[in-house]
Amino acid sequence: MAADLPKRPNVFSIPAGVPFAQSLAEGVIARVGRDPLKLADVQIYVPTRRSVRTLRDAFARSLSGASLGPRIYALGDIGDDDEAFEAIAEDLELPPSIPPLRRKLLLATLVQRWAHGSGDSMGLAQAASHADALAGFLDEATAQRVDLAKVKDLVPEVLAEHWQAVAKFLAILSEQWPALLHAEGMAEPATRRDAGLLRLAARLQAAPPDAPVIAAGSTGSIPATAELLRAIAYLDKGAVVLPGLDTHLDMEAWNALEEAHAQYGLRQLLRALDTEREDVRVWSPAPELDSGRATRTIFLSEALRPPPTTDSWRALIENDTGDFAHGLEGLSLLETANAQEEALAIAVALRDAVETPGRTAALVTPDRGLGRRVASELSRWDITIDDSAGLPLARTPPGAFLCLLADAAAENFAPVPLLALLKHPLCAGGENRAAFRANVRALERARLRGLRPEAGLAGIAKALAKHDERRPVTPALIAWFSRLSEKLEILADADVASFAQAHGRAAERLAASDELWRGPAGEAAAKLMAEMVRDGDGIALNGAEQYAELYRDLAEGRAVRPPYGLHPRLFILGPLEARLQHFDLTILGGLNENSWPANAAIDPWLSRPMRAQLGLEAPERRIGLAAHDFAALAAGPEVLLTRALKQDGAPTVPSRWWLRCLQLAKGLKLDAHLKPAKPYLDWTRALDAGPRTKRAQQPKPTPPVAA
Repeated sequence: MAADLPKRPNVFSIPAGVPFAQSLAEGVIARVGRDPLKLADVQIYVPTRRSVRTLRDAFARSLSGASLGPRIYALGDIGDDDEAFEAIAEDLELPPSIPPLRRKLLLATLVQRWAHGSGDSMGLAQAASHADALAGFLDEATAQRVDLAKVKDLVPEVLAEHWQAVAKFLAILSEQWPALLHAEGMAEPATRRDAGLLRLAARLQAAPPDAPVIAAGSTGSIPATAELLRAIAYLDKGAVVLPGLDTHLDMEAWNALEEAHAQYGLRQLLRALDTEREDVRVWSPAPELDSGRATRTIFLSEALRPPPTTDSWRALIENDTGDFAHGLEGLSLLETANAQEEALAIAVALRDAVETPGRTAALVTPDRGLGRRVASELSRWDITIDDSAGLPLARTPPGAFLCLLADAAAENFAPVPLLALLKHPLCAGGENRAAFRANVRALERARLRGLRPEAGLAGIAKALAKHDERRPVTPALIAWFSRLSEKLEILADADVASFAQAHGRAAERLAASDELWRGPAGEAAAKLMAEMVRDGDGIALNGAEQYAELYRDLAEGRAVRPPYGLHPRLFILGPLEARLQHFDLTILGGLNENSWPANAAIDPWLSRPMRAQLGLEAPERRIGLAAHDFAALAAGPEVLLTRALKQDGAPTVPSRWWLRCLQLAKGLKLDAHLKPAKPYLDWTRALDAGPRTKRAQQPKPTPPVAA
């Protein structure tokens, strides 16, 4: 960061395959020195909170222990509670951001109102699912600075009636939502984030810091972020460090990049920075890749080149000098019969990696179902892995208990949902657990089998009061059920906040001592309940059934992550969390079309020409971001790509990136090099194989009749 840098944007790149965070940390130390006070003045902006933690760990390693390090902020999470935002929040003439749950519920009420005006009726839970789609569209439009008032001008009178209805529906966002936000005294989170980023950019330009300011790892996909990166790039002591810029791709292919290409986002960012690819310098000191890994990055660049330019593969194959054989060492493909076998094979590979001291390994996949199956398979070796997706709250004991309570109330405590609730391990009614279970079994035998009692708790109480010689009931059981009925009382009609309060109180009365809110899952359940009480004020509900649907929907969307007891060298990450990470073994799982990459989303609101006219990005842009993640991860030291031939019994289509790598390797006659070095699939299939033993015959005692 010398003061005599030429007046051109300071743009650097760390090549794919190089440990990004470690290289970045060493480069900062080389420029600033090891003085803790000077390092503490450095500002670094990275994409996510996980990359903040990764970079801090890299500085700790480079500085050989605890020391004052740079101030590191997450660009993607800048908000009211972020340290980077505190200094500029007071300058913004904007109200605080609306809480996510309050936003969802308010949008759901607007959807309900629109449905009612169209002659339809819609429950709150159903409206909340539409609200999620609306919120996503609103976030996209806000980030891309689209004026939603122009939506109505996109639909001429002669166009299909369907589009006329869509335009009227989207008028919720341009006409009703701003007024409702103003009444709440809140602002859109994306609006406040973008305002903060622009204000930060203006501050840096108006008063350039004396210490280095670095933005690293971002592709500037959000316009406000790109403007901040531009401001940093033109500071005398500023630097923008790009992740894995492809310098091998020829200019014809570079100029032909489409939205779905891995380098498209970086090309657009360089244009926003008014710089050319040739002007981007390598961040130094960057560790030199060995010849094999350098050749791997060239192979991946060629495999992912734009389709119109793949005719250059012929020249590549004709001029191959054998270097690619060395480059493909460490890159392997593994096909399994089905998703379950894929999960077990990945678990076996991760288990094998643990055998080498200090070796790190990670599964990276957008398929959260695959991640959960792998975590489950690893439990056979008592390995608890760090899964960034966590477990949905509804699938934890406290979350399931709360869902069962809401479902039982929604069905007016019919026998089946009532018994499902009362037999849950957390349910004890404040009594001795064994005695409570005995009473539940007695209640089930006495009146909940056979003819169904009348509706509600009162119906069960009435059935208990009837005399039945075949199924007698003790007075103690009647008294116990009377006490239980008082604990099960939940409001019949109220708003979300009142229902949540009653739900929480009933759950506490039913739960075993204080176990309900204990541990990570209990804390997550308590936090969700508190948010529903805070944000559900005035959101009307029509009965317990709507509340039960809403609560289960919210509990399914909340992730619970254990804070400790996880394996220190094994990880399960999504592609976003894996950015800037580096592992000795990287497993890229679920490489099938519609999984990784996901299909280009079909916009339920606007056609492609309408999106383009409005100024929104093409749906393929997300595929390009996913391709960049894939290319960066596939350049690691040892990489295993996996896919299942069948998913849910149906044949799958290999990912386009899988096919590209395989076809280019076949053209080079190197497809044999893509076989795994270790027989993971054989180990997987042998794991549960064993000698077949004849099961013992079921005992059939037949004593003589006389006996």
